[in-house]
This record gives sequence, structure tokens and C-alpha cells, in this order.
Amino acid sequence: MASVIDRVREIAADKLSVNLEDIKPESSFTEDLEADSLDVVELIMAIEEEFGSDDNPLEISDEDAEKILTVNDAVNYLKSNNIED
Repeated sequence: MASVIDRVREIAADKLSVNLEDIKPESSFTEDLEADSLDVVELIMAIEEEFGSDDNPLEISDEDAEKILTVNDAVNYLKSNNIED
């Protein structure tokens, strides 16, 4: 299975229509990848879907979502919620 960072990068590439190679760990979703507020909401929802399950759903609160600004922020959030490679 792909690592957490690779999965987050793949989701960002898909949702933001950006080349995977252009997405770095330090990439800002809004500044570097040009996501607007709707894109960010869709990205958060896709992360919840990818990393959650029927038995253990992942719900990222609005407060937490506001702090997820970069690829690394998303990975760190997931790892702090016991989602590992």
C-alpha cells in the first residue's frame, strides 16, 4: 500500500488537476497548487473518504481543516490520528 504522503499527494493531484510531480510535501494547497475554498473542502472530504472506513470513519472538524494548509499538514494530521503508512 502507498504511504500516507503518497496517498495525500495522489488525492491532491486528482482533486486539484495538478501533476503529481508538482506536489511536494511543503506545497501549500492554496498558494502553490492554486486551490480555492471549494477545492479545499473537496480535498478534505476526499482525505476523509480515503483514510476513513465504515468501522472507523475519519471526520476532520472545520477547526482542524482550517489548519491543514500544506501536504505535510495533512500528513501530520492523519498521523496524529493514528493513520500510519
